[in-house]
Amino acid sequence: MKHVTPGRLFAAGLVLLAAVLAAFVLPSSQYIFLPDKAHPVRPLVVVPGGHDPGTGGIYFVDVVVRKASLLERIFGGLHKGADLYPASAVNPPGVDDAQRRQIDLQDMQQSQQVAAAVALKAAGYKVAMTPTGAQVEEVGPGEPAVGHLEPDDVITAVNGTPVHSPEDVFEVMQPHHPGDVVRFTFTRDGKTHTAAIKTINAPGPSNRAIVGVILTPALDIHLPKKVSIDAGGVGGPSAGLAFALEVYQQLGHDITHGHKVAVTGEIDADGSVQPIGGVKQKTYGAREAGVDAFLVPVGDNANEARKYAGHLKIIPVKSFQQALHALATAFPAT
Repeated sequence: MKHVTPGRLFAAGLVLLAAVLAAFVLPSSQYIFLPDKAHPVRPLVVVPGGHDPGTGGIYFVDVVVRKASLLERIFGGLHKGADLYPASAVNPPGVDDAQRRQIDLQDMQQSQQVAAAVALKAAGYKVAMTPTGAQVEEVGPGEPAVGHLEPDDVITAVNGTPVHSPEDVFEVMQPHHPGDVVRFTFTRDGKTHTAAIKTINAPGPSNRAIVGVILTPALDIHLPKKVSIDAGGVGGPSAGLAFALEVYQQLGHDITHGHKVAVTGEIDADGSVQPIGGVKQKTYGAREAGVDAFLVPVGDNANEARKYAGHLKIIPVKSFQQALHALATAFPAT
C-alpha cells in the first residue's frame, strides 16, 4: 500500500480549498437576478413645500443584477427568489455591461422627470411637454439596427426628413420597400450621429420595411415646480409609478393612509403604466419589507407576482389614475 504523507494531504486540501473559493468568487457567463428589500421612496423625493404623512408610505422595489459565480451557476437554488439568465437576456444586442449600466441610469433619470410631470399634472399644475423625436426603447436581437442604434438613442430625422415622434418615423418609412437603405439621424449622449441601415420585411403579410426597433416618444419636459429625486445609483425605468405616487402624496394628497405600499411599473407621459422585468424578485423584495400591498402592472406582471406573493395583496394597475383609485379603494380614509 502506498503511503500518503501528511504534507501531501495538506497540499491536496489546499488545492480543494482553492477550488471551492474559486467557485464562490469567479464569475460565470450567466447573470443572477436577486431580490432586494423594498425601499421607502420618501427620503429620495423632495418637493419644495411638500409634506408626506409620517406613517406608512410608498416603497419602490429593485433587482440586484450581477454576474453569477460558478457555484451559483451550478447550484441555482443558493439564493431564495433568484433566477439565472444568459447574457443575451440581460444586455441589449451590441451593448456590454458598462453601456447597459449607463442606459439604465439614463432610463432612471428620464423616468423621474416623467413621474414628476404626471404627478404635477394630476395635481392641477400646467406641465409643458414638447415632442423632440422618437426614442429607441429596444433593438431586436439579430435585426438590421444592431450595431447602429442603441436603447435611448433619439431619432430626429429619417433620410433628412425631420421627425418628432414614432408616428413620424412610421410615416416617413412607409414609402420604402424591404431592402432599401434608410439613413437615420439620431442623438446619443448629446452628440448627433447618422447611420445607413438596410431594411428588411416586417413579420406578416404587410411587406413593410423595418430595421427592428421599438420606439417611444422623446419629450422635452418643463416642470412648473421643482422636484428633486435621487435614486441613489439605482437604474432602470421601473420605479416611475412609485416616484409619481410619492410626488403626488407630497403635494398634499394622503393616498396610503398610514399603510406601506410597494409599487413597480414604468410610467409614460400620458400616465399609462408599462410592464417591467424581475417581477419575481421584486415580489420577494416587497414581502421582505413587510408592506401591506404591492401595485404592479396589469397582465403578465400581475399574474407572475401572484405566484410568489404568499399573503401579500397584489393590486394590478394600468394607469396612474387607476393606481390612485385602487389605493383609495384598498385603503379608504378614516
